[in-house]
Amino acid sequence: MRYLETPSGQLPLPSFFPDATYGAIRAGSFEDVYAAGLHGCEMNSYHLMTKPGSKLIKGLGGLHGFTGYRGTILTDSGGFQLYSLIRENAEYGEIRDKEIIFRPDRGREKLTFTPEKCIQVQFQYGSDIMMALDMCTHPDDPIQVQRRSVELTVRWGERCRAEFDKLSKGMVRKPLLFGIVQGGSDPELRMECGRRLEQIGFDGYGFGGWPMDQSGAFRLDILKMAADAMPDDKIKYAMGLGRPEEIAALVGIGYNLFDCVIPTREARHQRLYTWVPGQDTPDGVRRGDGRFYKFLYALDEEHRREAGPVDPACDCALCRHYSRAYLHHLFKVNDPAALRLATAHNLRFYGRLMELLGNA
Repeated sequence: MRYLETPSGQLPLPSFFPDATYGAIRAGSFEDVYAAGLHGCEMNSYHLMTKPGSKLIKGLGGLHGFTGYRGTILTDSGGFQLYSLIRENAEYGEIRDKEIIFRPDRGREKLTFTPEKCIQVQFQYGSDIMMALDMCTHPDDPIQVQRRSVELTVRWGERCRAEFDKLSKGMVRKPLLFGIVQGGSDPELRMECGRRLEQIGFDGYGFGGWPMDQSGAFRLDILKMAADAMPDDKIKYAMGLGRPEEIAALVGIGYNLFDCVIPTREARHQRLYTWVPGQDTPDGVRRGDGRFYKFLYALDEEHRREAGPVDPACDCALCRHYSRAYLHHLFKVNDPAALRLATAHNLRFYGRLMELLGNA
């Protein structure tokens, strides 16, 4: 098994990071993350910058001190959130060649977000893995937009690298800095972006852009273009992905780091992952067709009198101690314990998935 060394410890690969957007696992806890066999969390730079603020977090010992979480913390650059809001409504600001101008209230007040600011904020957080600022695009955007995205992503990447080197000078255990490969659905642009970022030098590389087309179809071909453009001896990070079958397929083309809101969000909607009998094996999961798992809907009437566990193949707290009938009851009466137990279960499914993919 391959490992990545981070300031907070050794990270087995492949690894999945549940999203702790505001520094917390929604409806769960970091204890659930540990118990699931997961080794890191992703936290959102932009949202934490607005609530409670990067200076407050720094004053309380960074994100590790503030949240009490002991595992590896990856923070995004904040650029994707700004891009999404500006794309939704131009009144939120504009993406300039040297910075992003953001107007949170769509009025006179503005935030100037530069590559240097992006890195400074992540150092205030005390992140283990930091992301460089990039210009995000959609695969259906015109080629001139994709070219501009690559150019700005590389230029901003250079500035992020310089600021990172300045702030990390003299540190014994330096954090890691990842660049982001843009280029839309153009393989030549993806290769150009990857080559130029490699010349700058990063510890890992993330997939940049939106992985779905306008119809909502998953574009594995675009993700492969980006993976092919990344150095094979570095981490390949599929940002914001994914579903179990997506992760299995992406491991097959070289990705080894993932984050997503899906497992915790599905738990809050009473959807629990369960293994198809006999498929919780390395051979079962690496097919990537999704047939190794299915969903159990906790509120389905068929579970009201079911004395067995949600999944006999699972060793989470829910499956070891409680029945399907009890979980059905907890959801029926809106008890918060239902959300916590379902979240712990889905996280453990993802922990087990990573173990099996690592063995495969």
